[in-house]
Amino acid sequence: MAKIDFGGVVENVVTRAEFPLSKARKVLKNETIAIIGYGVQGPAQALNLKDNGFKVIIGQSQAFKRDWDRAVADGWKPGKDLFDIETAVQKATIIQVLLNDAAQRLVWPTIKKNLKPGDAVYFSHGFSITYNKKTGVVPPKNVDVIMVAPKGSGLNVRRNFLAGAGINSSFAIFQDATGRAEERCLAVGIGIGSGYLFPTTFPHETNSDLTGERGVLMGALAGIMEAQYDVLRANGHSPSEAFNETVEELTQSLIRLVDERGMDWMYSNCSATAQRGALDWKPKFKKATLPVFKALYKRVSTGAEAERVIKSCGGPDYQVQLGKELAEIRDSEMWRAGAACRELRPKTTGKAVSTSAKGTGGRATN
Repeated sequence: MAKIDFGGVVENVVTRAEFPLSKARKVLKNETIAIIGYGVQGPAQALNLKDNGFKVIIGQSQAFKRDWDRAVADGWKPGKDLFDIETAVQKATIIQVLLNDAAQRLVWPTIKKNLKPGDAVYFSHGFSITYNKKTGVVPPKNVDVIMVAPKGSGLNVRRNFLAGAGINSSFAIFQDATGRAEERCLAVGIGIGSGYLFPTTFPHETNSDLTGERGVLMGALAGIMEAQYDVLRANGHSPSEAFNETVEELTQSLIRLVDERGMDWMYSNCSATAQRGALDWKPKFKKATLPVFKALYKRVSTGAEAERVIKSCGGPDYQVQLGKELAEIRDSEMWRAGAACRELRPKTTGKAVSTSAKGTGGRATN
């Protein structure tokens, strides 16, 4: 592993230079990888692995017609490399369980009874293992249990791969039955196109992931945006002005500078008025939100959020309720203004990259 200084703390990470694609192919040359679930992460990881030369099959229930049809549209052929879940597990040596957390506990009995000694069970989120007393996902002792968790949505795992980049991933070993768990884990991590891999544990990944999603990455971001938009509208600003000052400038300009060289770089490329105001108000927002984040982490670490996920997402009417909640966001004035704003953006002349296209751009270099 390479030793990298992260802000004064030295961590070990695995890069493509240390673990090249050629090595990953050698490690997995006799393996068959089954992707179980063709929903969010499944398509990206399956297509990236396939494009990188690994033997991949799909396990997907035909009862979920949308996901089955998507797999077919992406070139997977029923009876050849697209099967029902039970058959896929039987044919594979590495079983990537990429169903959502609620679905994993329902499908696990089918997966477990078809596992063979020496197989590897792979996850991209630690939830089911961390909360195995709640989920019932308890692997037998004669299989490896590994995790590679990309730090991005499946859509961007694929987009970044095709663009020649990668999404950084964490990795963890929960159970090493074969003595090869780590090399299998890292090989798959390189195979899906990870930029670099950093070690974690299943509980740490679960706690950080659930906190991040409920916090800055999704929940807090959406809530803060709505609050600012509402204040601007209440003070007479137009929907267009409120949306541009709240969302458009962030997503189309400022966050790109943060991505490029950090928060200070973004600040230094804004006006003196913006710099002064941002620096003055940053500690106020931190002070206001720190108690919320502490409460959030406590709920995550104690399993309260896991209980909420299992109870809610596993319900028979969950998809209906989810549709209503997302429609409420989509149909709000703020996001209707956003839709109009996006339509007014100058159109790019470049051809859009298909998330299902076959390509070599994102392959890890040898």
